[in-house]
Amino acid sequence: MNDRAAPASLDEFRTRLTQISEGLPKRMRQCADFVARHPERIAVSTVAELSQAAGVQPSAFMRFCQIMGFSGFSQMQKLFRESYAQRWPDYRTRLENLRAAGSGSPSALLAEFVEAGRLSLENLARTVEAATLEKAVEALSQARMIHLVGMKRAFPVACYLSYAFDNMDIPSLLHDRVGNLDHRHAILPGDVLVAITFAPYSHETLELASFARDKGCEVVALTDAMNSPLHRVGATALMVSEVDVGAFRALSATFSLAVALAVAVGTRRNAAME
Repeated sequence: MNDRAAPASLDEFRTRLTQISEGLPKRMRQCADFVARHPERIAVSTVAELSQAAGVQPSAFMRFCQIMGFSGFSQMQKLFRESYAQRWPDYRTRLENLRAAGSGSPSALLAEFVEAGRLSLENLARTVEAATLEKAVEALSQARMIHLVGMKRAFPVACYLSYAFDNMDIPSLLHDRVGNLDHRHAILPGDVLVAITFAPYSHETLELASFARDKGCEVVALTDAMNSPLHRVGATALMVSEVDVGAFRALSATFSLAVALAVAVGTRRNAAME
């Protein structure tokens, strides 16, 4: 049994999870990674269901709860139920039904992605933290220069933010590594870096975030898990997760968050100049 007090909020839970994740043994790390990526399932699932999904025995999941400071699973679940008052959609069942009904036809596949996008947006609306979003907008509104980085699946989001800021006459620089060019030395005190990465996390993005933090710059992150490495650099983390269709994930919720962020920053900067 762990003697530490149980986290009293999801912020405290996230902080503790980030602190302990790397030092956990294999089974405990499986539990931590699963909880970090699927926090919405804690409030509505049994310990047997969660342990099966995480690929561990129920006793291992119970031990993980104790490592986190809880007396057991019920106490941890209570924290999530109080934070997430409304039940999450059972998206796995719905998607399985779509697959079974459509037999893999293109129209059924489109329906799956539409449903996955809808559920991703619902999750975003329920889980985005207003205070964190406000903090991110305020930091970006005050920035001398906004730096943007996102590789692989996150690259289109970084490109969109660069496009949006350019159209609003907001100074920004996209770190795209085209031609293997490294613009990190353009990051100066007073700048803010927007780092976008999802599991498996981009090494280039994490490295640039760490570099910017060492320069004394704030980092705003768009990422997907409570134990994302971006938390370790003190990033203001906007959490967004996408419901997958098979091995594929669209960016419906991520783009919606990016659009909202860009428009909010543009609006605030314009108001400050009036």
